[in-house]
Amino acid sequence: MANEYATRDDLKAQLGIETGDTSRDALLDKALTAASRGIDRATGRRFWLDTAPTARTYRLHQRICREEDGDVLLVDDIGDSTGMTVESASTGGGVFADITGSYETTPDNALADGYPITGLLRPLTIWGTAFTRIRVTARFGWPAVPDDVAQACLIQASRLFKRKDSPEGVMGSAEWGVVRLSRRDPDVWNLIEPYLVPGFG
Repeated sequence: MANEYATRDDLKAQLGIETGDTSRDALLDKALTAASRGIDRATGRRFWLDTAPTARTYRLHQRICREEDGDVLLVDDIGDSTGMTVESASTGGGVFADITGSYETTPDNALADGYPITGLLRPLTIWGTAFTRIRVTARFGWPAVPDDVAQACLIQASRLFKRKDSPEGVMGSAEWGVVRLSRRDPDVWNLIEPYLVPGFG
């Protein structure tokens, strides 16, 4: 297991399974992985943090927001700015040159508040022309998994684990009779909706 948003023990507690019962661990792990990656797809982002800095390259087309105090380059979520570098180059084989120190991260205080950096501001100037590429090296992801996302993962993983008992989306209940399961769990959606990247969902 790697990069799941909840632990197997938490899922066992949610389902009323004893911690020492390992007979269903493989199924539980699959449910946690599927729930976590489903949250990634639904929100358009991922909440686990890279273990080491990685480089990502951006073209400026449709990634620049004009602000009163300069241009903001929209980037993937950055969860740790330690050792972050920003470089620019022209397309067509240009050599990347370091521009560290001539930008600010946005939103202000994002990492201190537990949120990722989502933009880089060039104060009172622009990032370049349409032929400019920007390479950012940092640890991408979120500083920590938000509690809402962890809870949504548990709910969805529980639902996926129990799916084997509800063939064709129908579950039987002594109290309610036969019940058809909804396509999307409303509690999961309410928990993750605030984290959707604009344009997703």
